[in-house]
Amino acid sequence: MFDFVRNNTKIMMGLLFLLIIPSFVMFGLEGYSRFNDQGAAVAKVNGNKISQGEWDAAHKREVDRIRSSMPNIDVKMFDTPEAKYATLERLVRDQVVAAAAQKLQLVASDTRLARELQSIPAIAALRSADGKLDMERYKQLVASQGMTPEMFEMQMRSDISNRQVIQGVQSSAFATLAQTQTAMNAFMQRREVQIVNFPASDFLSKVNVNDADIQAYYDKNTAKFQSAESADIEYVVLDIESLRQSIVLNEQDLKTYYEQNLQRLSSKEERRASHILITAAKDAPEAEKKAARAKAEELLKAVKAKPASFAEVARKNSQDPGSAVKGGDLDFFGRGAMVKPFEDAAFGLKKSEISDLVESEFGYHIIQLTDIKAPKAQSFESMRPALEADLKKQQAQRKYAEMAETFSNTVYEQSDSLKPVAEKLKLNVQKASKVLRNAEAPNAQGKNLLSHPGLLQALFSEASLQKQRNTEAVEVAPSTLVSARVVKHQPAATLPLADVKDLVKRSLMQDKAAEMAKAQGEQKVASLKTSADGLPNAVVLSREKNQKQLPQVVDAVLRADPNKLPAVSGVDLGAQGYAVIRVTKVLPPEDNKDLMKQAQQQFTQLWGSAETLAYLAELKALLKTEILVTKPASEKAKTPA
Repeated sequence: MFDFVRNNTKIMMGLLFLLIIPSFVMFGLEGYSRFNDQGAAVAKVNGNKISQGEWDAAHKREVDRIRSSMPNIDVKMFDTPEAKYATLERLVRDQVVAAAAQKLQLVASDTRLARELQSIPAIAALRSADGKLDMERYKQLVASQGMTPEMFEMQMRSDISNRQVIQGVQSSAFATLAQTQTAMNAFMQRREVQIVNFPASDFLSKVNVNDADIQAYYDKNTAKFQSAESADIEYVVLDIESLRQSIVLNEQDLKTYYEQNLQRLSSKEERRASHILITAAKDAPEAEKKAARAKAEELLKAVKAKPASFAEVARKNSQDPGSAVKGGDLDFFGRGAMVKPFEDAAFGLKKSEISDLVESEFGYHIIQLTDIKAPKAQSFESMRPALEADLKKQQAQRKYAEMAETFSNTVYEQSDSLKPVAEKLKLNVQKASKVLRNAEAPNAQGKNLLSHPGLLQALFSEASLQKQRNTEAVEVAPSTLVSARVVKHQPAATLPLADVKDLVKRSLMQDKAAEMAKAQGEQKVASLKTSADGLPNAVVLSREKNQKQLPQVVDAVLRADPNKLPAVSGVDLGAQGYAVIRVTKVLPPEDNKDLMKQAQQQFTQLWGSAETLAYLAELKALLKTEILVTKPASEKAKTPA
């Protein structure tokens, strides 16, 4: 058989060609098409579709962004049709703006891009004293966001172009004081009101419940009396601090590091100088600058001819009031303390030498170097603690970088146990019990590590709970990776009545007390329709000065119809009780010019936002924008009236 194949190679190749190529045409292309298809279109902008896959990816990015900025937030609140639809609306809006920028040919110049980049603090911090950008650190910074410098700058250009689409509309919005007053008068209005509160706590002593009542309440409200979902877990931690503590340094390595870094670790050179300053502002007229320079050149000639007179010349002629009285003395300073032209000149002089004219943003300087304080060479033993800390930190960073990839790969590839990664990297498999799915406070046994939302989401995922697989490696803190696996899962369950009887009784009594408060409050409302006797003195209430009343009470007071005064109504405060209000008078807002000025600024912003939304709606229509999925009904709309 094998001889036939070997001796008839061309025949076999032709046969395989006839069999394989049609199969690829029939199935391969279809599979390739499926691979590239990210799902059905969910929206269209300017003829371009937004796919289901793009929508899902955008929502994941949005949730990750929120979670990184607010680590303690419950991400489950974003796993709703309403939250996902909001992401789609933002995605559509962004594509509308991008399409408009392209149609309007709004581009970002190199100068504008450079200015934008310099305004980012993280990038500005990468500039050295001479103003040059540290390109290696810049590449590392953008790489941490999964981009190359070219990709990052392309995105920045796109963002600048997109902002130009709506900035003109936003910045042109303006609200007059009259418009602001009309809008704010209703908001800042004051009302005179009489309030009677019926706190639920006042009725607790009148509540009587028996075991049958407790049982009935428990049966009706089992969802209130459930144990929290939790899990007993194993986990391993790879963190840079533990690596640093485990490093044992070689004595020779320490001495070599000392010799190589003595200058960097020692104190810096300082210089003492005196100067004579003749001021000339950058924007001064040319004639004024020439006059200042001429005077400075005359003084330079004098001190060059007679160096010993420098201090006297400075006292009489220097226009720097701080140093002139001291003969121009500036005391000792290091690099970075003076403006760059001055620093460069001062650190280029020899002791007692006088510089030529040095021009800076302040004017023209004549500098005399009076002293040099050379850096002190510290001994190896005196620097040992700093050397050890510095070298351990560097070695730990290198070691962590080497181990992080191995850690991530091992917990994924050998996902049925944490022992392989622990043995390979010499880590400890730790245990924690009753780790909560929604940990509002740190899970005690794992400190803050086990309360990280990303780790909890992975830990309570289907793969982790049902198949007891390792979670992916999750970065729970800078240079700290954790992987965990569920050993035992405790689902949320209704607690036995015997265990929660006291809690059930308290809840039942509070509910009954609230019902009593409401009943008495409703009786008071009915009686006030015929007589206003027994009411306390009226108070003046507004949104700004709420007289320590609950928001529900303030809202009810300000919602009362001013055309039907006095207006009486009741406010159900739920578990807190009931309030009865009687609005008797409407008062104008207090005259507060500062508050009105602040309100005008806020109203202008709101006006700008409204105009921007209207402009975006017009752009959507021009670009034939469609959202092809049905907008989910809100919870209020679902609730029957």
